[in-house]
Amino acid sequence: MAGQAARRGGAMRPPPSSSMRAAALARSPAASFLLAAAATAAVVGGLYFWVVVSSFRLPDSGAAGCRADGEGSWSVGMFYGSSPLELRSIELVSGVRRLSLRQRISCAGLTPEVRLLVRNFGHFGGQEGRSNGNSSAWPVANPVLTCATPTEAGYPSNFVADPFLYVEGDTLFLFFETKTISSMQGDIGVARSFDKGATWEFLGIALDEAWHLSYPFVFKYENEIYMMPEGNKKKELRLYRATKFPLEWTLEKVLVNKPLIDASLVQFEGYWWLFASDFTRYGVEKNAELEIWYSNSPLGPWTEHKQNPIYKSDKSLGARNGGRLFVFEGSLYRPGQDCSGTYGRRVKLYRVEKLTMEEYKEVPVKIGIEEPKKGRNAWNGMRYHHMDAQQLASGEWIAVMDGDRVPSGDSTRRSLFGYLGLLLAVSLAVFVGFVKGAISCYIPPSFRAPLTRRTELSRIFPGHRFNQKVRRYSTNIGRYISAIKTRLNEKTWSNMMFFWVVALIGIVNVCIAVHFLCGGNGAEEAYTYQGQHSQFTMVTMTYEARLWNLKLFVEHYSRCESVREIVVVWNKGNPPSSDAFDSTVPVRIRVEEINSLNNRFRVDPLIKTRAVFELDDDIMMTCTDLEKGFRAWREHPERMVGFYPRMIDGNPLQYRNERYARGKGGYNLILTGAAFMDSEFAFKKYWSEEAREGRDYVHKNFNCEDLLMNFLYANGSTSRTVEYIHPAWAIDTSKLSSVAISRNTQKHYDIRTKCLAKFSSIYGPLPQKWEFGMREDSWDK
Repeated sequence: MAGQAARRGGAMRPPPSSSMRAAALARSPAASFLLAAAATAAVVGGLYFWVVVSSFRLPDSGAAGCRADGEGSWSVGMFYGSSPLELRSIELVSGVRRLSLRQRISCAGLTPEVRLLVRNFGHFGGQEGRSNGNSSAWPVANPVLTCATPTEAGYPSNFVADPFLYVEGDTLFLFFETKTISSMQGDIGVARSFDKGATWEFLGIALDEAWHLSYPFVFKYENEIYMMPEGNKKKELRLYRATKFPLEWTLEKVLVNKPLIDASLVQFEGYWWLFASDFTRYGVEKNAELEIWYSNSPLGPWTEHKQNPIYKSDKSLGARNGGRLFVFEGSLYRPGQDCSGTYGRRVKLYRVEKLTMEEYKEVPVKIGIEEPKKGRNAWNGMRYHHMDAQQLASGEWIAVMDGDRVPSGDSTRRSLFGYLGLLLAVSLAVFVGFVKGAISCYIPPSFRAPLTRRTELSRIFPGHRFNQKVRRYSTNIGRYISAIKTRLNEKTWSNMMFFWVVALIGIVNVCIAVHFLCGGNGAEEAYTYQGQHSQFTMVTMTYEARLWNLKLFVEHYSRCESVREIVVVWNKGNPPSSDAFDSTVPVRIRVEEINSLNNRFRVDPLIKTRAVFELDDDIMMTCTDLEKGFRAWREHPERMVGFYPRMIDGNPLQYRNERYARGKGGYNLILTGAAFMDSEFAFKKYWSEEAREGRDYVHKNFNCEDLLMNFLYANGSTSRTVEYIHPAWAIDTSKLSSVAISRNTQKHYDIRTKCLAKFSSIYGPLPQKWEFGMREDSWDK
């Protein structure tokens, strides 16, 4: 071969190097097209993330715990009532108040009698859901225990679930499943509360085995404390005894050699009864089976009920236990799980009408707990599957319940949808590139060419005949593809429309991929402060001409997790009924006698929260931004925390927009058209005698009530009084309205400049400039 090449006067070409092949590939039309498609997808995905996804509370990728988990994001809430059939969430109960860290530490060393005095006289009483102390958790709101509780104590967890109470005097102990990050299995954690469940101190892991543990049923028998957790992977039901309560336990015995799950004990009419489900069931019987066992002692031996299995086919019946059975007014009640649709969808309650060794009958009763209405924006909006209700020595009933804002398998489902959207977007890009000729698909002609000669071999071997068919079909498909490419490349309106539709579908799939892969669980969650959730009241002022705007306002903001109530200050016209609104929270229409801007800050004894969020009815913001502002306010409840900063300076003072404040690098005033404030301090200050002259000026000019509030705050404190939080986005429709007082911007600014001169002469100057970007979380940039 070399000699032949030399005789032809040529030389053998060396094979191309890897760098040459890479350079050629980079210059190819296919690479250029795919890079352009990827850049376009990155721009579209980035814009969608910035506009939509970033408005949600996104998971912290560097967090030790509280990560997305296929089993859910369970947390625990507290409920109270005079009856286990009429329980109310902690934020709706009269006067439950959290203890401060110092109080919790001091209570740890007190006797039960002294703790009782502290409880009765130190931190209970007052109006519905309110705290009578200087606490920014006013009221304390559910959930009171989350994955952050063990995580912040050094035990990273993804969720907490299956809570069981153990009451010891005035102290509550809570045992629960915690999904441990290190082993990705359930362990039994324990927490303690001295303030009736408002705050919890995580004590540690009470029980950790080599297998998954959950459902820690805790009870006392003959002066010993026992725990009967679920550990079905050992295929037995085990009983543990506390050797040093609450953190040290030893195996007492195996009660039943069967993988029973969610096992609950109850002593009733002379016998101990064991209710549980067999984990080996599958198909329609999975989560739909219930068995009963009985004994003279919780230590056994146990005998099966003659009617077993009680249930075995319908998941919606609540066959699987949903917590501790309890006796109320002589009747036995059993909570069960409705597992239709998703695991642990809700708790159902049953009253047992007959329980003997031969028969069992129960009937459903109303559980008496208000159904969550905020969907994923509620801590238990999608699921609640466990309840433990117990009666205290005072006669009051107390209960713990777990809840989840996502259905079972949500994180897996979201990942699947996200990658499917990404795959479809890539497939569409390749399809367009192929049709336009940027990407080629080469099939060797020898593979497509049909065989013209039939041989004996083709008659003998079926595989040979199969290859002939494949080649024939490949040739036909190649012809069809060529015809389609030719037709789609014709310059017609229909072809242009086709490619626009394909591009739109590709954009939609890119957005779907970004939404499901980068958007967390899709919920606009509340933020905790010092381990606690709380709630606030929204106050907005409007009148008849803006009713359509108000309906949109109420429908949107009532879905925010921390919103307790919406108060509409009705200044003018015929007021609507509260039933006219699509709201998940109570809407109260407060009709005013005169049309005055001062009404928005009127003292309102019916407001049940310390925090009030004043918001103009023509401003739309995300719930996540509201939750950020509320979290910042709880850090400093003596401040006004809002979303519209202004810098007031000059001689004389002049009112300018946010752009001017940005140019100056700071602000000293927050508009109360979107601001959190202390309901008692702010409103009383505004209606004090010292504010009379300012109020009269506001009423006369029908403007500047927000400026007056800023001057009153600055006049009443020597420390910082305002703080800014940057919203992801906010829509102000006032410029589109013919009835808004700020529709004429220049006239509006002139009036407000005069207000500044008036108020500064009465109340003194505003504070110094506060710079943007002072917060560690960068919420104020």
